[in-house]
Amino acid sequence: MASFPKSESSMLILGREMADGLKAKVDVFPNPPIAPADLENALEECMKAKEAAIEAQTAAEQATTAKNAAFEAFAEKMKVDLRYAEDTVNHDDAQLRAIGWGGRKPATPMAAPGQARNLAMKEKGDGSIGLGWTRPAEGGKVNAYRIQRRERAEGSPWALVGMSMGPESLLSDQPRGKELEYCVIAANKAGDGSMSNTVTVVL
Repeated sequence: MASFPKSESSMLILGREMADGLKAKVDVFPNPPIAPADLENALEECMKAKEAAIEAQTAAEQATTAKNAAFEAFAEKMKVDLRYAEDTVNHDDAQLRAIGWGGRKPATPMAAPGQARNLAMKEKGDGSIGLGWTRPAEGGKVNAYRIQRRERAEGSPWALVGMSMGPESLLSDQPRGKELEYCVIAANKAGDGSMSNTVTVVL
């Protein structure tokens, strides 16, 4: 069973075939509600409208290209004068405000990261442990995480046992048969965050 075309080009093809066929088969289709001549007129209107739309789209694309080029050229000229003005008054904010500009913003010092959160053991093997945690909710951007370990005994010092760029780490060759405590510290160039909660395990 035939289905009505969905694309404009297919509709134009069918319309042409209908108009030609209705004119050629008057004995079969003597009184169509829409006369072949009216179909042809409507088809011509569609073709003219389609051509006009294509021309308008082309013109719009050309206008947009010209507009973008004009703005790019304008921006470059503005930047040249802004650099001149900045150098002339040595980036003085008060002077630059006279031309709608401003001086350099003072550099914002980097903040140390916040506390790594929700440290938990993800897996445990023979002499190995997988740890996972949540990134700090506050503070500066984290560059790396330090994983520390100590024996769970009074006065045992923390020792660095691993580094990680993301919120997880798999540590191997860990001491067996001892009660061990692990923590994570987020760090960047500005300093260290607070120590995370600890995880205790015997491997």
